[in-house]
Amino acid sequence: MKKTVISIAAFCLTVMLSFPLYAVSVSAAEPGPEQVDILFLHDTHSHLDSFPTVEEGQNVTLGGFARIKTLIDEKKEENPDALVLDAGDFSMGTLVQTIFHTDAPELRMLGALGCDASTLGNHEFDYRSAGLAGALDAALRSGDPVPALALCNVDWEAMEAEGLTEDQRLLKASFTSYGIKDYVILDKSGIRIAVLGVFGEDSLACAPTCVLKFRDISEAAADTVKKIRENEDVDMIVCLSHSGTSEEADKSEDEILAKAVPEIDLIVSGHTHTSLYEPIRHGDTYIVSCGSYARNLGSLSMSRQENGRWQMDSYELIPITQDIRPDQATQVKIDSLMEKVDASYLSWFGYTADQVLAQNDIKFATSDDLYYLHEELNLGNLLSDAFVYAAENADDPDDHPIDAAIVPSGCVRDTFATGDVTVTDVFNAYSLGVGPDGIPGYPLISMYLTGAELKTGAEIDASVSDFMKSARLYISGLHFTYNPHRILLNKVTDCYMTDENGERAEIQDDKLYRVVCDLYSGQMLGAVTDVSYGILSVQPKFADGTPIRNIEDAIITDGGRELKAWAAIAGFLDALEDTNGDGVSDIPQAYASAQGRKVVEDSRAIGDLLKNPNKFTFIILGVLLLLLALVILLFWLLIRLVRRLAHKAGARKR
Repeated sequence: MKKTVISIAAFCLTVMLSFPLYAVSVSAAEPGPEQVDILFLHDTHSHLDSFPTVEEGQNVTLGGFARIKTLIDEKKEENPDALVLDAGDFSMGTLVQTIFHTDAPELRMLGALGCDASTLGNHEFDYRSAGLAGALDAALRSGDPVPALALCNVDWEAMEAEGLTEDQRLLKASFTSYGIKDYVILDKSGIRIAVLGVFGEDSLACAPTCVLKFRDISEAAADTVKKIRENEDVDMIVCLSHSGTSEEADKSEDEILAKAVPEIDLIVSGHTHTSLYEPIRHGDTYIVSCGSYARNLGSLSMSRQENGRWQMDSYELIPITQDIRPDQATQVKIDSLMEKVDASYLSWFGYTADQVLAQNDIKFATSDDLYYLHEELNLGNLLSDAFVYAAENADDPDDHPIDAAIVPSGCVRDTFATGDVTVTDVFNAYSLGVGPDGIPGYPLISMYLTGAELKTGAEIDASVSDFMKSARLYISGLHFTYNPHRILLNKVTDCYMTDENGERAEIQDDKLYRVVCDLYSGQMLGAVTDVSYGILSVQPKFADGTPIRNIEDAIITDGGRELKAWAAIAGFLDALEDTNGDGVSDIPQAYASAQGRKVVEDSRAIGDLLKNPNKFTFIILGVLLLLLALVILLFWLLIRLVRRLAHKAGARKR
């Protein structure tokens, strides 16, 4: 009995000890599927540092490359060959952008994260050709690691056929020096990955100072994929696309790309600031997006299938919150770059980055609210009031009072949290652009519009901005009411101005009114005209009524320098009344409630739908009546044809 027990025990021990050996032998004989881990960003917009903002009505601090570096390092401990990618618009959004052309901070910090490859977005072109060329050259001069740049649909052939302009030659030389290619090949654990980049149609429409021509992304990507297959031995194809997705199928450029070029395994989709919490899939192509401003880090894993294509096994957007420990070495790099900003940029304006301009206890709408909500919002009111104040206090030669100031939602990048509002907060809220002077920040412009064109501006907001949300308008000096249920191009039912006493003043259609906005808004008037098929057109004019052919001729100067939009807001906040005597301005409580600037008349009553018809109503009704008449005529002709055929058939039977 004892011998039997010993024998059984020995057998069990042998079996147990054999399991690891068996597992090892199976693993060696049958390796697991090939796997690729990818971390990705896009639309970081110079948000290298953590930043305060408002989400769901709460003050929060989000983002920051130092915290992202901690996450990337943790992932690389698990897989040293994890791929790190960026899909463009890495610049233009915070004060550090002001040294973009001299120091290339965004490219260098992407390099510090270990980013393998990126592409260009529309805002990289906001610095004009010299600014982008300067940044590329500065990135190389720095000696720091920087990401490879891929962009395959620049149409150099078409530009060279026409003869390259000076700016185009400058960019071509800088692209060549940096090494921007149609695609790059990255080897990760023996898996060869081709990464190409594309720049979309809407991106180009949002880059008014871009001098380059681009091919259709699907055609260029198809040609590039063909070239890759013919010349490279690759296992995976990834596209960094600055084109974006949309709920409207005909505008969802990256979905169109996925269907047109099914050989692409993964599209990292930038431009539309979309946060996709589940990837979009078309065939074997996945589309992913992680949102803007480095609020999230995208993370995914893919494994190779028997057919050679790749399956997504895991996918998540990791929020970058204060709970994540920042990497100290990365933070030191960011801080050193910000020190340059104070010395080389803000000193020109007499500010420092941390300077408190005003105290705020009002809950302001967010920049997303301005974009998605179609109503009056207090952030838009404050910013447009700031433009009026700054323009009227500038020493510009035109001393005519400002009748209206316009702020489009597409130019507002952040909001103001409660508490101290600093120079950094103001710049983050209205950070776009570079003026003709080469100094970062779009300047304000002054133009004259007729009263009829002011009413058109109200109709642009009411009728066009649902199709072009960046054209949602927030206006100082103009009041209008619109009904979203009325016929297109006749949604505005009332439009008027107020005089110096706050009393209603009717708008005279033929009178010229002085209007202030930023340079980018003036440059984009043509896009609004295109969206409305030329029906809602606005022609900026000088005070004497002559058309402004070059919108840069309308720039407002102060002290011999361009009046920057962000500086206009800063000056306005700094000049507000100090109501509690603590030496700091206070944002007035008037901004806590609506001021009747944009009133939504949400009514389906017949009287409300038909009142105050304009010329567009009669044009549209005329077209509809004509179409109805054609339908009736076709129906009548069809009936006659049927009767004639029936008559002939009956005659044959007889």
